[in-house]
Amino acid sequence: MQNSLDPLSNDIAGKITCHYVNATSKLQVVRIENIENWYFERVVFPGQHLMFEALPEAILEVHTTDTATTIVADRIQCSTIRFSESIEPADINVFLKQKVS
Repeated sequence: MQNSLDPLSNDIAGKITCHYVNATSKLQVVRIENIENWYFERVVFPGQHLMFEALPEAILEVHTTDTATTIVADRIQCSTIRFSESIEPADINVFLKQKVS
């Protein structure tokens, strides 16, 4: 499964790298809507690791699918799923290869 790192604009200060894992057996849709001029949404498969950049105050909404509907299963403050203050792209690739293996 492909993991993606979705950067915010380079001119935004204070962004953090976040890591989320779908530890359920169901498909999930995660999204961030509370940051002005930025919208983030991804489908996360069971067992998939997702890395992304966000502001610490961003709220990751986790929607779990269940028979053609979705329910909000959780709302997570991005500062609580922070991966690292700053990380180089090469380091992310090494981390992702370890998690997928």
